[in-house]
Amino acid sequence: MKKRPLLSPLARGLALLLTALIAHGNSLPAPISPPPLREFRGVWIATVGNIDWPSKPGLSTADQKKELVALLDLAVRLKLNAVFFQVRTACDALYASRFEPWSEYLTGTMGQAPQPFYDPLAFAIEQAHVRGLELHAWFNPFRAHHFLARSPIAPKHISRTRPNLVRHYGKFLWLDPGEHEVQDYCVKVVMDVVKRYNIDGVHFDDYFYPYKEKAADGTEVDFPDSASWRKFGATGRLSRPDWRRANVNSFVERLHRAIQTAKPGVKFGISPFGIWRPGFPASVRGYDAYAKLYADSRKWLMNGWVDYLAPQLYWPVDAKEQSFPALLDWWTGQSPGGRRIFPGLAASNAAKWKPEEISNQIRITRQQRGTGGYILYSMKSLAENPALLKTLESEVNPQPAQTPWNIPPAH
Repeated sequence: MKKRPLLSPLARGLALLLTALIAHGNSLPAPISPPPLREFRGVWIATVGNIDWPSKPGLSTADQKKELVALLDLAVRLKLNAVFFQVRTACDALYASRFEPWSEYLTGTMGQAPQPFYDPLAFAIEQAHVRGLELHAWFNPFRAHHFLARSPIAPKHISRTRPNLVRHYGKFLWLDPGEHEVQDYCVKVVMDVVKRYNIDGVHFDDYFYPYKEKAADGTEVDFPDSASWRKFGATGRLSRPDWRRANVNSFVERLHRAIQTAKPGVKFGISPFGIWRPGFPASVRGYDAYAKLYADSRKWLMNGWVDYLAPQLYWPVDAKEQSFPALLDWWTGQSPGGRRIFPGLAASNAAKWKPEEISNQIRITRQQRGTGGYILYSMKSLAENPALLKTLESEVNPQPAQTPWNIPPAH
């Protein structure tokens, strides 16, 4: 009589699984899928107005470094893999610029370098890379002076050296995007950083033409670009709004091409207002960035002038007219070239929302085809919300993830 051969461990496991399925009528619970191992997980570090860093102007070099390292360590603790470090808030610099003055948010005085001297951007890049974090340099392209600024404007500032390119608008100074020399200048400033620093990306937020200022009676004040309109726009076939959009479009396309030529590995992305136009999708109502900021962000995406887009979807999941899932689904449908969508999430609103709101938005993002991650605004909001920190660390991101740049998005 032949002995019955012993089952291998694999065969025994399959047999036990088959027995269980028969016994329970194929009703075993669905497995919990782990978070993706390839996912972009970013956070914005805002320097304008000392929102995130440094905590106040005038800190010593040692304290500035200590604070920045603490923020990067927090990003690692949360298993994020990218930081967006604001290096130019209003034609100033949080790095050793050859063209613009040092930001007052470092020392309290515009044009004054940190003492003892160090280069905050170079230090941030070094410390981020040591921790396995990408660092994307975040620029505001056309804002020239912020009303929150307190120190005198430095002699090196463009409002002093080239006042003909600067417009007074409400409480702000603004570079005129319609001036060809403005576009030349801004490309030069950004490309100086691309060429001299080991950054992983160039990033803009939602400011191109400014948000509308209002007069005392509440009416909107138009941007004062009559001079550039007469020189470059009035004789053409475009309406003034279309001409303004064309100015921004040509700048975005030109900069993307310049970055790809100089350093193809550096990503270029923009974080526009979360609604392209009201009615897109049909249920959405709200601010019209296309008509008022002259930002045709859908065109940049469809034409491949950005490597990713991070629309600021700063509304809750159940918002009736700004539904997070409806907007996310619409944005992912506007990228025929496979450019990624990384929604911007408002961690700054987490304290007034339901406790699970941000984690639900990340779950929805992970289930949406055409995405590949998210970016949180901002670092201070995370640091000051222990409940959100705990959820992100233990539930949302239980394991690290690599950035998905080399993996094509699903469609």
